[in-house]
Amino acid sequence: MRSRTGPTRPAVALAALAALLTLPLAHAPAAAATPASATPRAATCDPADAARGRPATASSTENAGTPASAAFDGDPSTRWSSRFSDPQWLQVDLGTARDLCAIDLNWEAAYGKDFQLQASTDGQNWTTLRTVTGASGGTTSYDVSGSGRYVRVYGTARGTGYGYSLWEMSVHTTATGTTGPVQGGGDLGPNVIVADPSTPNLQQKFDDVFKQQESAQFGTGRYQFLLKPGTYNGLNAQLGFYTSVSGLGLNPDDTQINGDVTVDAGWSGGNATQNFWRSAENLAITPSNGTDRWAVAQASPFRRMHVKGGMNLAPTGYGWASGGYIADSRIDGTVGPYSQQQWYTRDSSVGGWTNGVWNMTFSGVQGAPATNFDNGPYTTLDTTPVSREKPYLYLDGNDYKVFVPSERTGARGVSWPNTPGTSLPLDQFYVVKPGATAATINAALAQGLNLLFTPGIYHLDQTIDVTRPDTVVLGLGLATLVPDNGIDAMHVADVDGVRLAGLLIDAGPVNSGTLLRIGTPGSTADHSADPTTMQDVFVRIGGAGPGLATNSVVVNSNDVIIDHTWLWRADHGSGVGWDTNRADYGLTVNGDDVLATGLFVEHFNKYDVYWHGERGRTIFFQNEKAYDAPNAAAVTHDGTVGYAAYKVADSVTRHEAWGLGSYCNYTADPSIVQADGFEAPATGGIRMHDLLVISLGGNGQYAHVVNGTGAPTSGTGTVPSKVTSFP
Repeated sequence: MRSRTGPTRPAVALAALAALLTLPLAHAPAAAATPASATPRAATCDPADAARGRPATASSTENAGTPASAAFDGDPSTRWSSRFSDPQWLQVDLGTARDLCAIDLNWEAAYGKDFQLQASTDGQNWTTLRTVTGASGGTTSYDVSGSGRYVRVYGTARGTGYGYSLWEMSVHTTATGTTGPVQGGGDLGPNVIVADPSTPNLQQKFDDVFKQQESAQFGTGRYQFLLKPGTYNGLNAQLGFYTSVSGLGLNPDDTQINGDVTVDAGWSGGNATQNFWRSAENLAITPSNGTDRWAVAQASPFRRMHVKGGMNLAPTGYGWASGGYIADSRIDGTVGPYSQQQWYTRDSSVGGWTNGVWNMTFSGVQGAPATNFDNGPYTTLDTTPVSREKPYLYLDGNDYKVFVPSERTGARGVSWPNTPGTSLPLDQFYVVKPGATAATINAALAQGLNLLFTPGIYHLDQTIDVTRPDTVVLGLGLATLVPDNGIDAMHVADVDGVRLAGLLIDAGPVNSGTLLRIGTPGSTADHSADPTTMQDVFVRIGGAGPGLATNSVVVNSNDVIIDHTWLWRADHGSGVGWDTNRADYGLTVNGDDVLATGLFVEHFNKYDVYWHGERGRTIFFQNEKAYDAPNAAAVTHDGTVGYAAYKVADSVTRHEAWGLGSYCNYTADPSIVQADGFEAPATGGIRMHDLLVISLGGNGQYAHVVNGTGAPTSGTGTVPSKVTSFP
């Protein structure tokens, strides 16, 4: 079997073979194709392709350049191809149950000889519509009769020694098919500000929103600026709380700002440690003075950006700062974190990196400094094992679409331009606006629509249930979900490829069991070919008012990618107290082969992270223990003082992590001495790299770093205690 990343058949031969194939029926008059049966197609059979652009999955792919989506993109020059074995299948989700009348297959030279055309209502149980044996490839149309939401070709015998390979697969439905009561598409709601370079008073619009949001840490305003492609001169987009700015081009350089996108800390006297909940994405910036200031704390992603100059991650005056996250970005100049305590940068390119305080971690970053954790702050991995960039909204002409990037393995540097992926039209999304009910949201999901949450606060009286593979749930402007009456906010089924991105889940005053659950308990399915991703999904318990949740996030599915999250039990704001905003666990991982890149988890009453799954990996972890533990007895368990910030369960045999930091600030009882920051089995399959613990000003101490090893912290000097390798 050829490696998935290995070479494919010679391009010249492919081009010659492709020239011999006719276009699929979807691109030519109906008479151009020769039906497999002699029965004329019924007049009620819609010539439109119901599968065009719909979410697709497959049993395997030959390599990253031949994804399942390529067979449904309407482009006869792109294709899906499988591994070189039987059986294999290709599946498409029509979004809702449809009456089916015909399926067109446009085979590449590697065709299916024996296969079945099948339909399903749930993607699990299949009905065979037609069995084909002895096929010879080419372009063929098959009349079928039946119904289903999911349609697939299930190959049992290949016609060549290669895999199965389809240029296009088209599905046709009868006029009796239904679309459901919830309509996709529409406008983006009252809190999205769309602008182009000619928009009058654009600077004033940014200034007005910033004036309202600059210090509104627990306010109710939510805003998203969307900038159409073009050049914006002299613009300074200052971003306050719950404010996001994004370009609407397919690539960052499509939207150019000759000016700045700025976060500073004037509102808090130069202290940037609370500059949470804001974002900048998919833009190019030429800073007015050569360096852009981005002085943020947690939950403030800087994604898919091109800075044509340098970056300063510290506030004016170089006051305290506690961030942060950069991904898929190119910074031409030098990045200076200066007073930033910690930072994680992934799959990017920098012109240089200077300075840093405690924990600066890099994976897949061109220009990153070399690892020097023994006597400095740097941990550097040459590549990121698995990554998939966050979905984003863009304009295709006058039409909004959501681009869903493909998975990358061994990534290094930015994914753009020409990011592999799939574009989904906005009419495949229920555009959720303030006032929408959970019942309507769930009806839209059941109907097969994706979700685009516009900026707002959404109170939920029932759990949002995501059950369809490859569903996209995307939030704009830190759209916020609040579960009422003790329900869970969201459940994701144990299915392939769900994308959760750009949401804040805010616990309600009645205890929720689990705010976000990915996969059902006991999940065992392999999702390595199409993992679920959780990106810029943040959780807050308390701060905006009393909040309670036993678990913040529980991951039961295998192969999930957690890419930048901040799970925060509030240490300030309203509704804060040891029991007032009690939350026992931050992140619990039960699934195998889960990867976390950019993991921020703080202040939980028990374990901040509790990892049960096998072969888990974490690249960068930032933590503070709960400030308000009333005394040592309150956090003593099994004879141990203090719950570890990051615990790998005793049953786990393989786990690896890099760049982990835990800080204690036991302000309610500074005499508490936490046994360890980290706990993990001391076995051959466990590898922990570059760990540190810190006492913030002497408010509590750590006895050790991990499992009784590592020097204790002491005094008030805020000096790290480190372990570079465990065991």
